[in-house]
Amino acid sequence: MNQKMTFEQAMDKLSDIVQQLESASAPLDKTMKLYDEGVKLTAFCYHKLQTAEQKLKTISEGKDKNETAD
Repeated sequence: MNQKMTFEQAMDKLSDIVQQLESASAPLDKTMKLYDEGVKLTAFCYHKLQTAEQKLKTISEGKDKNETAD
């Protein structure tokens, strides 16, 4: 998995994979590879979202502390 991939790029690729899987026209071997890649992309996106959420919490907590310190 390309760690320099953006969240948006990963979501686009995941969407493409879902469309291919839904078409059910790929052979079993390719379907398994697509599914595996989709699982990896899902984990990648989840990690990116968790990281963003943690950053937002940190920013929000810092802002709250600064507001109460005044």
